[in-house]
This record gives sequence, C-alpha cells and structure tokens, in this order.
Amino acid sequence: MTIRDIDQQESDLFDSGHRILHVIAAKYLDEYRVWLQFSDGTSGEADLSAALRGPVFEPLKDKAFFSQVRFDPKMDAIVWPNGADLAPEYLKDLVVQNSAVAAKAQ
Repeated sequence: MTIRDIDQQESDLFDSGHRILHVIAAKYLDEYRVWLQFSDGTSGEADLSAALRGPVFEPLKDKAFFSQVRFDPKMDAIVWPNGADLAPEYLKDLVVQNSAVAAKAQ
C-alpha cells in the first residue's frame, strides 16, 4: 500500500462522515496530567497515570521524564523521547471522562 492509497482511504473516510481524530495541541500540566486539544474541537485535561503500563511506558513513571511530553505534528499525537505515544481516541476518552467527573463535582 502506498502513501497515496492511505491518503485516498483517509479522504474516503472523511467524505463518508467518519473523521480521523488527531491531537492538534498539547501542554504538560503537572504530575501525569496533560492538556490536549483534538481535531474535532474537544479539549481538556487528561490524567495519564493509569496508562503507564508496559515496558515502553515504564520510563514515563519518572515525572521528570513524563514532563518531556510533546506534540508531534508529523504524527498528530503526543510523544516522549523514548518513542512512547498514545492513541488519540484513548486520550479523548480520558478527557471526556475527566470533564464528566468535573461536571458532577460541581
């Protein structure tokens, strides 16, 4: 499959009403929390402490290393220096859950 084929598949998905979700901005907040903005307009905070399981995420348990999170515009995702990244769909679920919990607390 070529890049052109992939671009066409993405275009077909967009045309059929299914949009591919991307992270478009990110900012480290504190502890294991990041602020995220998505291509569908959703934005908010996510606590990623529960996501730090498995070998690639082990270094992220060090808060100094975790704080090196950055937005990678080529991947449309958040990444860390060791190559770890998380799917935008998972991140959006965390943001939505956090927003729901905050709304209930008010």
